Amino acid sequence: MAFAKSGDASIFYEVHGDGPAVVFAHGRGGNAASWWRQVPSFASDFKVIVFDHRCFGRSKCATEAFDREKFDVDLLAVLDDAGVDRAVIVCQSMGGWTGLRMALRHPDRVTRLVLSNTPAGVDIPSVRQALEHAQAAFAAKGVGGAALAPDFPTREPAAAYLYRHINSLNHQIPKALAYGGPGWVTPSELSELKAPTLVIGSEHDGIFPTPVLREVAELIPGADFVELPVAGHSPYFEIPDEFNATVRRFLEAA
Repeated sequence: MAFAKSGDASIFYEVHGDGPAVVFAHGRGGNAASWWRQVPSFASDFKVIVFDHRCFGRSKCATEAFDREKFDVDLLAVLDDAGVDRAVIVCQSMGGWTGLRMALRHPDRVTRLVLSNTPAGVDIPSVRQALEHAQAAFAAKGVGGAALAPDFPTREPAAAYLYRHINSLNHQIPKALAYGGPGWVTPSELSELKAPTLVIGSEHDGIFPTPVLREVAELIPGADFVELPVAGHSPYFEIPDEFNATVRRFLEAA
């Protein structure tokens, strides 16, 4: 448990295990605790780093200082503080804004990139439309209700309860938090992306449906695309064994 100083923010992070570094970047509905099914699995072979984005979880940052433009700077501060030169970055949803910008701005620090259920801020019409729909879904169902497969609370009531309560720990985030605004990446910028990339979608993702994520994957040079069954927007949480195996296969293909 540690904090990395990043300008006007203090970013909470943890390091587990030893080996090649893998960073997990959470989405809007989570924080470092979201990766409770990934940390034990990957820490046996990797140095696993989890962190709370600014204004999330245990990170300290004034609400008015929330800014997606600083996500990659914050992660860079974490890597420097942890003494990690290069890392795989595994992102979910909002975390994709962190990972893609990190890979584009600091390519020497990113070995591989996993974009799970995220368009990562790629600025195309289908993504902007999906974001508008996402805001409506969050307003109507709450983050927990919108980010899981519709039948998940019935199939896994304890896990659905835990998901909602992990999200409730994010008491600092701006009430008007949206995905749009700063942090967009133009399609032309993607030609500069050097890190091998895997894009993951889910069968029942109501936030960023498979067609949107396939379109994003097709814009990324050499990117692979995998659709996972059964899950909604959060396969790392809903079907962790399948998610972990998919990520491992991608890492072991290096």
